[in-house]
Amino acid sequence: MWKAFFATFWMVFLAELGDKTQLTVLAQSAAGSKWLVLAAAVSALALASFLGVVVGGALGKWLPPRLVRIAGGFLFLAFGAFMLWSEFRGGTGA
Repeated sequence: MWKAFFATFWMVFLAELGDKTQLTVLAQSAAGSKWLVLAAAVSALALASFLGVVVGGALGKWLPPRLVRIAGGFLFLAFGAFMLWSEFRGGTGA
């Protein structure tokens, strides 16, 4: 149980470092109440994580976990490719 907790914690923590979310929180806290920004950011990440857990749990009941992981990896790569494609064609990206 704790192994899954710490593995998930570190994966999410490292994935969030330096991304658009962190930069947005940095900019918002420079212009407003730090505690309000922290509460909003924690709430938003908690809600997004909750939705991921609910959807992942539901998919896990109907599909093999390996297939869910493969599909998640594919979607991650597809979104990254889309962002690169948008950037190179001169768009605003996602």
